[in-house]
Amino acid sequence: MTRMRCALALSTLLLTAQAQATVVLVKTSAGNFEINLYDKTTPTTVANFLNYVNSKSYDGTFIHRNEPGFVLQGGGFKYNPALASPFVAIPQQAAIQNEPKWSNVKATIAMAKVSGNPNSATSQWFINLADNSANLDLQNGGFTVFGQVNALGMEVVTAISQLPSRVHSNFPGVPMRNYTSADAQANRPVTADNLVVIESVTVINTDQNSAASLNPKPNTLITNPTSNETAGGAFGGFAALLLLGLGWHRRR
Repeated sequence: MTRMRCALALSTLLLTAQAQATVVLVKTSAGNFEINLYDKTTPTTVANFLNYVNSKSYDGTFIHRNEPGFVLQGGGFKYNPALASPFVAIPQQAAIQNEPKWSNVKATIAMAKVSGNPNSATSQWFINLADNSANLDLQNGGFTVFGQVNALGMEVVTAISQLPSRVHSNFPGVPMRNYTSADAQANRPVTADNLVVIESVTVINTDQNSAASLNPKPNTLITNPTSNETAGGAFGGFAALLLLGLGWHRRR
């Protein structure tokens, strides 16, 4: 009985430590960056994100949207060259409740969601490359900010956003590595080496108070977080995306 209690206690401690994890390391093929999560103030969103992290659902995904000076988006798709349509959506968990407490300023990470549905976030996220608060703090009930990238990490994120991007099907622009306009014109097949692949996302700090020293900016624009405001403008395309083939072309 004593051993059983000890085992249960240890299990509880391990689960608690996992649940309180607030800093994650994102390793990509183009460099690494850390994200400090706001689990004290956006607990539902952080718990959802960590569920994907702990199940390794993000491992092997790639950055599928690059809007320079706006956002860098990932968390939705993996690349499987063995398939005729090689870009495959990862399994999604149930959508979560919106928590638009913090502002979409530069270096923050927020959840992507379906146009016109504030409570539709699942796996996809984006990093704000600039202060997007005037647009994203109000649109579609406000986009939930749940953490921020550290200063060194933003250098990596910025470098990724400066890669040439190419449009395909419903993907607004995929940042590409070692893939030139001549390659695109020659219809050279895209490989995983050309993508910014997220190799792993792991917890590196289990202190739930690790964000205590941060000073996130409150979202003061939102007045009705549950309103079903239409998400138009630049972010209207944050619905679930499908990639149908490899007809890449030059975007910029």
